[in-house]
Amino acid sequence: MGEIRNFRSGNHDEPPPHGSMPRRLAAIIVGDIASYSRLMQADEEGTHLRVKRIERDLIQPSIIEHHGALVKTTGDGFIAIFDSPVEAVRCSIVIQQNLVGRNASLPKETRIEYRIGVNLGDVIVEPDDVYGDGVNIATRIEGIADPGQVYISGAIYEQIKHKVVCGYESLGDRKVKNITDPVRVYRVLPDADAVGKTRGRRENTLIFLLGVTLLVIASGVLWYLLAQPHGKGTEQAAAPTAAPVASPSPQSQPRDAAQAPQPSPSLAASSPSPSPSAIPVREPEMIAIRGGSFAMGSNDDATERPIHQVAIKPFSIGKYPVTVREWNECAAAKVCGFVAAGKDDAPISNVSWADARQYAAYLAEMTKKPYRLPSEAEWEYAARGGTQTKYWWGDKLQPGMAGCKDCGDLAAEQPAKVGSFKPNPFGLHDMGGGIDQWVEDCWHKTYQGAPADGSAWSSGDCTSHVLRSGSWKNDSRYVRPSNRDGYDTNVRYPTHGFRVALSP
Repeated sequence: MGEIRNFRSGNHDEPPPHGSMPRRLAAIIVGDIASYSRLMQADEEGTHLRVKRIERDLIQPSIIEHHGALVKTTGDGFIAIFDSPVEAVRCSIVIQQNLVGRNASLPKETRIEYRIGVNLGDVIVEPDDVYGDGVNIATRIEGIADPGQVYISGAIYEQIKHKVVCGYESLGDRKVKNITDPVRVYRVLPDADAVGKTRGRRENTLIFLLGVTLLVIASGVLWYLLAQPHGKGTEQAAAPTAAPVASPSPQSQPRDAAQAPQPSPSLAASSPSPSPSAIPVREPEMIAIRGGSFAMGSNDDATERPIHQVAIKPFSIGKYPVTVREWNECAAAKVCGFVAAGKDDAPISNVSWADARQYAAYLAEMTKKPYRLPSEAEWEYAARGGTQTKYWWGDKLQPGMAGCKDCGDLAAEQPAKVGSFKPNPFGLHDMGGGIDQWVEDCWHKTYQGAPADGSAWSSGDCTSHVLRSGSWKNDSRYVRPSNRDGYDTNVRYPTHGFRVALSP
């Protein structure tokens, strides 16, 4: 494997014999391409070009974005160091999930898949290399990782277990070469679907039996529909996808998951006899916002400065975040990328910015209305509800107002159903806590140069986009209407969801 083979043989166990080297505690990522020799033998020039492209377009930008430093590339691998274990693991997840997308259309035997190991240790740093047991342990962990997986040491796990929202599977203590003590190793499970794979045998058995039962029921329903006179089955199949009547009051209670859907009057008027391709969809309940001017930002964090005046035009925004039920209708139409698990009235989660954009485009196409993601300025204006206090209800944290880790309720394993907390003065629920929410804007570290007309900030580096609200896994400072963060555009994360907006 080139340079890194010498590194693994022990040549890097001791630093070069000259002078005193600077030492530091660092999180180390070691990555290596699985089956590299086979790939090179099959297509040497093509594989080399693909690897260089991945390094240039994915690995190096991801390391920089997560505040790390690329120490070196090694032909079929790389080494990077980070001050933050959290950022090191996030970077590793981003690399692996982006590679999944790159490999999706390729035959399995031609896919470039990395094994990644992450460790926290005291290392010696030179301008073009890094030495010590901390690096060696990361390398040994990478060596036992499966292709496409991130394995971490116990030292990393202890630092990130309450800070990075993902699953972890303990692989126990492993004896690794040239290291005296066994190393505890964990496999990172970056999304909700992966976490589900670690269920106990009893639960998996129950799920299997439930699946068999549902399959039998589905077969019976299919037989019944096929046995109906021509046209009757179509009518019965079309009914469940009709849109519900919007609540007349912005202060109404949350939607009842068991409520039978009714046809939307506006859609029924425009399409009295819809064809199957034009069946109306369930539209999210929207709240009209009159618009106005407000002071956007705060002095609580550098990313929220400078405070600046923004004019907002009238628009509408979802009363709730988009739900599992609404998302799965898009998935059933073969537009959205996956079928979500969970209760129908829970907010959809584990979506990327690109996923959220895709849902908004689907809604716009099906309804012929200008649905979209809200701009960052629109989101904050709506979240404040006409207030300028720390939270929309005042400057002090109060229980029952938002879903977050220290908002007065016990920490949950998932967000509460939409509308579980009081609405803000504009009648909007969950505009703080519950689920992180994507907006249209590209991520910028400050508001310097931000638009003043309420439009989305779409210039600059758009490899990351803006998130608002904070989630049930975050503490109360994330619930503030001014809080903002950025995350990789095409990467799904378990706490990320969204709500839609509608132009007049």
